[in-house]
Amino acid sequence: MKIHHAMLIAVSSVTLFSCVSPKKLREAEAKYGQLNGAYLEMQGKLRDCEQKSKDSTDQFARRRGEYETRIGRLNEKISDQSEQIEALKANNNQVLNQLKDLSVISGSQAESIKKSLDNIGAKDLYIQDLQKAMARKDSLNMALVMNLKGAVGDLYDKDINIKVDKGVVYIDISDKLLFKSGKYEVNESAKVVLGKVAKVLLNQPDIEFMVEGHTDNVPYKSSVLVDNWDLSVKRATSVVRILQDQYGIPPARMTAAGRSEYVPVGSNDSAEGKAANRRTRIVILPELDQFFKLLETPQRS
Repeated sequence: MKIHHAMLIAVSSVTLFSCVSPKKLREAEAKYGQLNGAYLEMQGKLRDCEQKSKDSTDQFARRRGEYETRIGRLNEKISDQSEQIEALKANNNQVLNQLKDLSVISGSQAESIKKSLDNIGAKDLYIQDLQKAMARKDSLNMALVMNLKGAVGDLYDKDINIKVDKGVVYIDISDKLLFKSGKYEVNESAKVVLGKVAKVLLNQPDIEFMVEGHTDNVPYKSSVLVDNWDLSVKRATSVVRILQDQYGIPPARMTAAGRSEYVPVGSNDSAEGKAANRRTRIVILPELDQFFKLLETPQRS
């Protein structure tokens, strides 16, 4: 009976597998191959993303360490200068007392000289304060650029460049993100980038800024626009209108300007230079207190 039962199971298994046609089997194998290939591709992309994230973290940590080292050296230099100033003041007072004792100069003359030396010392202290402020500003500039870059886009996106120079914040957005060639209507996809910029600017309601249009030196003319001056202005006003109408930035805070081809950041003799020159620049000139507010990370909705 057991032998009969086993034979029945074996016959059933053969019958079941024989019902699967070779065509369906090949289709299943092909589908499996596709899924397995897609899985391996996704694994590769995941490893690339993890490596890029690690590289970005390492680079940020390295730059931060460089700035901290630089600031530490400046503080040491300031401390050394302070000690030298105090030593010089003490020596000057000693010399004055010796001169007064020798009756080379009168007491009033010695007092006048002492006041002059004190004024010099005060100026030295003022210079030290400026040096400290400059050292702190270098650190703030780096943090500000990192915060803005992180809010606006990928930290190493070549099409979005943010820098701080002499207290002025510059956000450069490549025109290939915003416009089609020779056009001044903003692309729908570019509004994502402008929305992120608007979020940063709305977070600082007291800051005014300028939107500048820039072009390369290729002559331009259309039925509506005369030259690159017109094109650069129209592109700037297109961006300003979107920031006003779609993201609610008060128009009184904005200025639209066209710079045409006359403020290049690269050589117009190469395709790469021309591409760099075709850009929209947002220029922020904050007051001192506003400069520090920019360091506050915008709250994410």
